[in-house]
Amino acid sequence: MNIAVFGAGYVGLVTAVCLSDLGFRVQVVEKDRSKLSRLQDGISTIYEPGLQEMLVRNLGDGRLIFTDDAPLAILKAEVLFVCVGTPSRPDGSADMSQIEAVTKEIVENSLDSGYKLIVVKSTVPVGTGRWIEKMSALYAKGRKVNLEIASNPEFLREGAAVKEFMHPDRIVVGVASERGRALMEDVYRSFNCPKLFTDSHTAEIIKYAANSFLATKISYINMVSDLCEETGADVTLVAEGIGYDRRIGADFLKAGPGFGGSCFPKDLRAFAHVGRSYGLNFGLLEQVMQINRERSQRMIRKLREQLWVLGGKRIAVLGLTFKPGTDDVRETPAASVIEALLGEGAAVTATDPLGIAGFRAMYGSAADRIAFTESAEEALLGAHAAVIVTDWEAYRELDWAIVKDRMETPVLLDGRNMLDRAEMRRLGFAFMAVGR
Repeated sequence: MNIAVFGAGYVGLVTAVCLSDLGFRVQVVEKDRSKLSRLQDGISTIYEPGLQEMLVRNLGDGRLIFTDDAPLAILKAEVLFVCVGTPSRPDGSADMSQIEAVTKEIVENSLDSGYKLIVVKSTVPVGTGRWIEKMSALYAKGRKVNLEIASNPEFLREGAAVKEFMHPDRIVVGVASERGRALMEDVYRSFNCPKLFTDSHTAEIIKYAANSFLATKISYINMVSDLCEETGADVTLVAEGIGYDRRIGADFLKAGPGFGGSCFPKDLRAFAHVGRSYGLNFGLLEQVMQINRERSQRMIRKLREQLWVLGGKRIAVLGLTFKPGTDDVRETPAASVIEALLGEGAAVTATDPLGIAGFRAMYGSAADRIAFTESAEEALLGAHAAVIVTDWEAYRELDWAIVKDRMETPVLLDGRNMLDRAEMRRLGFAFMAVGR
């Protein structure tokens, strides 16, 4: 089978590389010339464990091609995966302009040709499949076009995306015809997991509902962590206690600085917007987002309790990516923490194993006011306080006894509850955690 993938972003690149590794012939259409050039040279444009090696292997074997020649890719493909971005608009709704642009290009290069299945893997609002069908008819201008639209949402966790693509919990496909279903069954024939075939509306909602539910668990445990702090309870034990309940589960019950990344914030805003557009009360999701927005100020208040005045103090921020194991800094909690610190007049030093370049590029105005260091030890030198925002294992392995003597004042806020509280206090730190 020949497959085309539109967009070499996070979802598109992982999808294309993994499908080619399964033996399909995959052409990836990418319009960004800089990104395209790197990919053609065998250089992954994102960090994901295992992805670089798999990319090089399949490029060398000729199963994977990166191109900007969309007409040729469309001509050859039987199945076309749409993996372009759907960023948030100011009102929270999803910006569908990239989806429409790809639809137009596919239609214009499929006129009077054979059957093709367009598979939307981008996260899109309910009704997108219907809109693509409508726009396809308009762009065809009365000429014959034999296209079918399917929805195939992704559920990849950054930092484990290759593993989860190759060994998924489930595969969801929204497709109407038996022909389309047969093609998708062929694409996923080697996967031994539950496969749910449904209509496109249901598949589209499943994606938003899953991410919104997980984000809700995070905000819920953060809300509980605030109560634990006020009452002297321990949120880590609360989370353990409720996590043993099989109806609840332990995943996504880690208190911290809040959720970030490319999916949860954007998908929550879009799902809430869809609910409001139908006149429904999606206030629960509004509260989830509000709790998340308040996390950075909670951390700033903790620092004030120890340092009194933050203005003129040097604060080391450990971690810039929204989670460990990735170089993704989109909507990272570190950005709001740093913005709040700068607003207090603090001098910020920041470090991260993978996220410095991306943070510089994405948060230019704030980044220009930050001193970046390659190592945590350098960031902590002379600092009045340190804040762990991302739970990289390297921060657990620091020699904190040496670090303490190099800091101006040994104040440490463990925003991820990754360090041993008793040990850090024994070393002489004014130590703070979350919900403890």
